[in-house]
Amino acid sequence: MPLKVRSYAIYEGPLVRALLQLKYRSNRLLAFTMSQWLVELLSQETWQVDLVVPVPLGRDRLRQRGYNQAGLIASALAEFQHLQYSDRALQRIRETRSQVGLDAMARMRNVQGAFLADSAIVEGKRVIVVDDLYTTGATLSSCTQALLEAGAVEVYGLTVGRAHGDIQ
Repeated sequence: MPLKVRSYAIYEGPLVRALLQLKYRSNRLLAFTMSQWLVELLSQETWQVDLVVPVPLGRDRLRQRGYNQAGLIASALAEFQHLQYSDRALQRIRETRSQVGLDAMARMRNVQGAFLADSAIVEGKRVIVVDDLYTTGATLSSCTQALLEAGAVEVYGLTVGRAHGDIQ
């Protein structure tokens, strides 16, 4: 079953600046606004959802930043939609290098096996994985694989930006 991913906008212009600001400065108001965009996007879908999870950062990156930008967006989305949220359902079990500058195959290799889901949290659930940016789909695909292996019954992806191509 192919991963269903929807993105709010193409990653260009003001959205580039907004996502970079969120990534490197904990701006909860900006995360709140982006979560509203995803609420709007989700309202156009017929997805049945039980759980919202962010793409997790590695320990080193989380320690450097002090927060997970995808977590800020995902938690606000879950609150608005009255859905369960967990930042423990999915973990990055090995540090990965930044995906910036990597081609599609290198991105896939970089994140392959990097995630582990907690079956006690995700088993039998329909899960939305939230990330800030969709480029090749490598990260969301790897997250999806971990969630399905842990017993999730369906996984969807929502991102604020999409690096190229049509908005889906």
